[in-house]
Amino acid sequence: MSKSLKRVKSALTEAGLTADVLEMDGSTRTAAEAAAQAGCVIDQIAKSIIFKGEDSGEALLFITAGGNQVDADKASALAGEALGKADAALIRAQTGFAIGGVAPVGHVNPIRAWFDPRLSAFEVVFAAAGTPRHIVPMTPEDILRLSGALPADFTV
Repeated sequence: MSKSLKRVKSALTEAGLTADVLEMDGSTRTAAEAAAQAGCVIDQIAKSIIFKGEDSGEALLFITAGGNQVDADKASALAGEALGKADAALIRAQTGFAIGGVAPVGHVNPIRAWFDPRLSAFEVVFAAAGTPRHIVPMTPEDILRLSGALPADFTV
């Protein structure tokens, strides 16, 4: 089992949740792939989108419904700084995850995060679990609680 997957399972267990991580037959790198693998609608996929704060240099997490896109202006206003593309090295250093498997929980370093209210329309959503082939079903409320994300309007 990968270190990333272990961290996600540990974060869930420490929070009192059953670590019901699912290993998929195919890739879950994109929201469309994850929805197809999970057998759900695309908006039930909780995407972890990472940007780089241009002033702070830190990684910032936007957890959004799979069919939504992050609006750069709205996200920048929430972050209080211009946002740019986060490279793989920053994402790995801040979260401990590789692109395509960034979970909303189990990060190696604290991260400022925001949450798309669209996800709250579902009883269960599916999030990356640390690898491009693992997802975890969670309630939107549990993602909010464990990620420390703030609900906000930041999508197109």
